[in-house]
This record gives sequence, structure tokens and C-alpha cells, in this order.
Amino acid sequence: MSGIHGTVEERFQPVREAFTTAFEGRPRMGAALAVHHRGQPVVDLWGGVADARSSAPWTSDTSTVVFSCTKGIMSLLIARLVEAGKLDYELPLTDIWPEFGANGKDTVTVGDALSHRAGVSALRTSVGLAEALDWYAMTTLLAEQEPLWQPGSGYGYHALTHGWLSGEIIRRVTGKMPGKFLAETLADPLGAHLRLGVPVDHQTNIAHSEAAESLRESVRAQQAEGRPGEPNWPSAAMTLGSAFPQELVGSDAGFNRPDVRAAEFPGAGAVATARGLSAAWSSAIHDTDVTSRLDPAVLKQATEVRSEGEPVFPAPAPWPRWGAGFQLDSGARRYVSVEGFGHDGAGGQVAFAEPGLDLSFAFVTNWMEAGDDDRATRIVDALRKVVER
Repeated sequence: MSGIHGTVEERFQPVREAFTTAFEGRPRMGAALAVHHRGQPVVDLWGGVADARSSAPWTSDTSTVVFSCTKGIMSLLIARLVEAGKLDYELPLTDIWPEFGANGKDTVTVGDALSHRAGVSALRTSVGLAEALDWYAMTTLLAEQEPLWQPGSGYGYHALTHGWLSGEIIRRVTGKMPGKFLAETLADPLGAHLRLGVPVDHQTNIAHSEAAESLRESVRAQQAEGRPGEPNWPSAAMTLGSAFPQELVGSDAGFNRPDVRAAEFPGAGAVATARGLSAAWSSAIHDTDVTSRLDPAVLKQATEVRSEGEPVFPAPAPWPRWGAGFQLDSGARRYVSVEGFGHDGAGGQVAFAEPGLDLSFAFVTNWMEAGDDDRATRIVDALRKVVER
């Protein structure tokens, strides 16, 4: 394994130690970690391999697909639209997207769509990759579909479809595709390496993701949980039918494909460095030279609990809690404090902000695990001990 590189302020050395420990017994793993405190980088680390097939090392500028951490970034963008008075969480989605009201979905609000309550966590029609790459085909399917449950009556994780919901909200309000809006309003002003839709000829130094056996075991268990004669909707939420492997990646499949990285998948497809991801979260809670922190009143609305407890499709506890697109502190995902808000991602990615501590965090990796994966949790635990001193 390549060594650990980067910088850490002396006070945060325990965080470096926890990051280093995460590599033990994982020779094919690459990862990066960034922490901002009071708007300044205090941890900026990377190590391991970016592509185990060639032994290419993870460098300071290696980026990777951050999977559902993308949902958190989309939710930050929508919170900015609420702040600007261009959107409201209680607005019926049909006010900006009239077609979405078909088949009994006319009661869905923007907040419902963001908090996994829209009833369209999976598609009733199986689609292949070509259709999944077509923005207008996917948003049309979602708009026309009969919901899987009564919208607003419960929640079910919209693993991929959340992206077309949040992205279409952005497109309808701004007239811009979400990737362009992200670049213009957040990534470019901050100088953050954070992109949604990377042209094929610009896909350099992007890590190759691998599914560890723990993730494959988790997939097999989920597939086995389907009830005889009934669709396995949580499984379908990940694949859309035949568009993606259940693990989301394969040797040359899923989000390892150049055409998938080039498309806009706001539910799972952002490509970022840990440094860029942490900077984006820091900007939500700390003024910079080019951005202002999110208005506290809007942040309060965005982080109010909208979904919690057992989901519509039964899953074992602990269960997550959701605000308006933000994953909140819960037994399923612990942050440094109960005020933390952010989003994790498939395989071990975690990114969040802590407004009370003026702290942001991003851990990204190409070695995708599930089950008892505690890499990020141990690093967050170490960070908590540092700031509690």
C-alpha cells in the first residue's frame, strides 16, 4: 500500500491515526480525508491506491465518485434556492413540474420529494443503461409513474431516483441542468474539485471503485429479502432494472464507466476530492471570500426531521433520519454532534457539516464496503474526541 500523505494540524493528529488505521488489511484501498474548521483546512490526507489494477497511487488530486454524498450537495443547492426566495419546501411539486402530478402524486411537496416520501423510490418499468443516461426519458418516467405507496404517508429510500427529483427541481427553477448550476454557484466560486457530469476527455485521475466482499454479501442478503411474488423494490431502487449492477460498480460497469461519469446522476454520480467536498460543506456554515453561509432560518427548515423510524419497505434498525434531503444524525449515521447534517454514500463515503462547531468533514474511498464497515465512524469518533477537549 502507498503511504499516507498530506497535512494535519497538530491538534488533529488523532484523526490522522484513525485514518491510517482504516487501511489495515485493505491493500487495494485508496481514500482521502479532509476536515475544515472555522473555514480553514485542518486535515488534508490521502493514501493507498487509486486503481488496484495498475497499482496507480492515490494522489493529492485524485477524485472519486462519491455516490449518495451527491444527494447532500443537491440538497445544499436547493437550500440556496429556498434562501433566494425562488423555492419553498412546502410548495407542491406540481407548481414547478406539473407533469409530476399524474397518477395520484399531486400532493407531493418539494420537501416530500427531498425526504424520500414521494413514493417513487424505484421504477415500475425496468430500464437499461441507455435510458438511464437520458435525462428527459427518466424524468418523464418518474412523472408518469403510479407511486409505490401513498405519497407522504411514509418514506422509502430513493437511492437513484432522488437525483432526478432534486435535479429536475433545480432545472425547472433555474433553467439550468444541475451539473451546471453546481459548477456556477458552488464548485467554481470555491475552487472546489466537485463535479456532476465529467466529460469523457476530462476524466483523468479518477479512482477506480471496487466492491469488497462485505458489499457483495450485503447485496445478496437484500436480494434474498424479497417476498415471493412481489417485486423487491429496495433492490430495484439500486439497479433501475438492468441499468446498474446492485453494487453500483463492476470492473467496467456502473459508475466506473466513462459514459456514466459523463452523464448527470444527481442521486449518486458526483465526482469529487475529499478536499472539495469538505469545502462545499464548510461554505454552508462559514462565510468565505466568495460565498456566505446558509441563512440560519433556512438551515433550520432544511434540517427539521421529515422522515424517521421504520421505512415503508421493512429494513433492520437502526434507521436513518432525513430533513429536506439532508441525512441527519441518527443511530444509522453518527456525526460529531446531534446538530450535524450531511449525507453518506455507498461503500463508505461520508460528508457533513457541524454548524455549532463550525466544522466540516469528508471521507471518500474507492474500496466499497458494507455491513460492519466502521472506517468513517472511527475517524468521526476520533474527531469528536478532539473537538470535545
